[in-house]
Amino acid sequence: MAFVFLALFPSFLVASCFSQTYILSDTDGPGRVFDGIGGLSGGGATTRLLVNYAEPHRSHILDYLFKPNFGASLHMLKVEIGGDAQTTDGTEPSHMHSEDDENYFRGYEWWLMKEAKRRNPNVTLIALPWAFPGWVGRGKKWPYDFPDVTAAYVVNWILGAKRFHELDIDYVGIWNERSFDSAYIKLLRATLDKSGLRRVGIVASDNLWEPISQALLSDPELSRAVDVIGAHYPGTVTVAEALKTGKRLWSSEDYSTFNDEVGGGCWARILNQNYVNGLMSASVSWNLVASYYEALPFGRDGLMTAAQPWSGNYVVESPVWMTAHTTQFSRPGWSYLKTVGHLAKGGSYVALTDGGGNVTVVIETMSRDHSRCIRPPLRPYSVTSQNATFWLRGSFSSVQRLQVWRSRFNFGTKTPTFFERLTPLKLSGGKFSLGLAVDEVYTVTTMTGGRKGEHPDPPAPAPFPEEYEDDFDVPDAPFSEAPNFADQTGVFEYHTNLTDPGPHARTLRQVLTQSPISWVADADQTVSVIGDYAWRDATVQCDVFMERAETGGVFVAVRVDRGGQTVRGARGVFFWVFADGTYKVTNDLAGLTVLAEGPSGTRAGDWYRLSLGVRGALAWGRLNGFLLWKNAVALTPSNGWAAVGTRSFEPAQFDNFAVKAEKRLAS
Repeated sequence: MAFVFLALFPSFLVASCFSQTYILSDTDGPGRVFDGIGGLSGGGATTRLLVNYAEPHRSHILDYLFKPNFGASLHMLKVEIGGDAQTTDGTEPSHMHSEDDENYFRGYEWWLMKEAKRRNPNVTLIALPWAFPGWVGRGKKWPYDFPDVTAAYVVNWILGAKRFHELDIDYVGIWNERSFDSAYIKLLRATLDKSGLRRVGIVASDNLWEPISQALLSDPELSRAVDVIGAHYPGTVTVAEALKTGKRLWSSEDYSTFNDEVGGGCWARILNQNYVNGLMSASVSWNLVASYYEALPFGRDGLMTAAQPWSGNYVVESPVWMTAHTTQFSRPGWSYLKTVGHLAKGGSYVALTDGGGNVTVVIETMSRDHSRCIRPPLRPYSVTSQNATFWLRGSFSSVQRLQVWRSRFNFGTKTPTFFERLTPLKLSGGKFSLGLAVDEVYTVTTMTGGRKGEHPDPPAPAPFPEEYEDDFDVPDAPFSEAPNFADQTGVFEYHTNLTDPGPHARTLRQVLTQSPISWVADADQTVSVIGDYAWRDATVQCDVFMERAETGGVFVAVRVDRGGQTVRGARGVFFWVFADGTYKVTNDLAGLTVLAEGPSGTRAGDWYRLSLGVRGALAWGRLNGFLLWKNAVALTPSNGWAAVGTRSFEPAQFDNFAVKAEKRLAS
């Protein structure tokens, strides 16, 4: 595989005694069209907690992400088409749990897309499935065996976005980071066209550059169906075959790095060098905002952090301002100049133009010792302080004044400064010079609209409340999921018992009856976690209702120590009751390590009150207030979330949930 690197030492670099000179010109015409910078909500449930924030904090977070000339000012929003399956940090509900079910108000991606559009009507919307409900595969774990069913399922989601939310989806993908099927892509294109969706472009294959690039070169019909080649974590490089296709090239998922200062530096480098090295005209961050429990996999890997709706606290992290260096001073539809490249002593620069005389230059000197960057560029080199002179030529030669914005990371020395406006530069003969230190980012531009937006400081951070309860009695719930519950396998939704006007008229219901076509290894049981991962001693209570006779089973749990893509191996203390009249206490979600068991008298069709307490190494449980078992020894794990769930993919209901934590891990 031939990796392509561009302009390691540009041919238009001119030596000077005191600095290097880099020509920025459109004389030979523009480079590739710039498609934008974006963020990804999904893969999975990474925006789960955001919807629970109270106003005005929720709107403030959205402003920092999408409001033009304010914060990240994102041009693109990519969302998961929920598939009822675990897809990294949780499950997102499908619009079609079954073939005869359609509901375009489940989940929060519809809401998020509308909020992005409200702030920036021009934001590009991209959708991609990670998983599919089990019925799509007709019982098989493969979505391409019945391609017409899969294509109709995806197109229904796009049509629903327009019909129910007035959202025009711009691009749709195939199957995240999994094999593609050429016949399915062609059928999807045909189905889109027949449905009046010719404007919706197809991105393929949201995995690696190959084998999709070679497939496009060898199959003209497939090439006509695909608009964009999307690669994930390309390390800023592409391959020769991708360039030969003539398609637009996107890093359609990138970054995946802890969003501290190191992460911001990684993102700054990616944004420039994806084009300098790989001619990628768009980059999409996974993820958009770290709004999920931090102890789940890839905690705080978003552009910013908003994981405490109970306190209202959020943190605007450095990747927001690294994004702003590009997004606030350029727009999709602008073009890169061909004169981009690497700096002689490390770092890179790009230049973009609107074709009407405006030009924006973004320069980064990020060092390469950031070992926590998930995908560092493949050709390392050192970065040292340097002087650089940039010479505007062609249609920019008459520019006399440029605005300047700078970020300094100051690793290990002093407080960083992000996205600060400096004194404008006055040009002499089209030239300007900068003294570039290591780990800096500059934007030099003719655009005057930049702004480092500020909202009032959010509330101080606070741990999850030690006492929490929810009766799920929400007549007009704005979202289908109960606040702060994070589904890890299965889908737990608000439910109204139309024939039961009594105390359990409104409940939380696990609704899946078939395992999905998974993206990662879902558990065989369903589980939704809530609370503080640091909880050690706690008591949880919940009313439970089994709907499936004979084989039904439900649980409450504490000290649940795993979720996300590792949920299958979750441990904790799980108190189960079953429809066959028995109970069991296990040390794991899979039910393999039994701490206690015996008769319970429980059956399907009746409500029961379960209570589970753990203190130190001992656990106890009550059924309808009566002590059913005690002194079960639970040595591990020592801490974790509370949870509810079911024995299998089966309908079951939960009501009047309450948890009280008595001890946390020392902070």
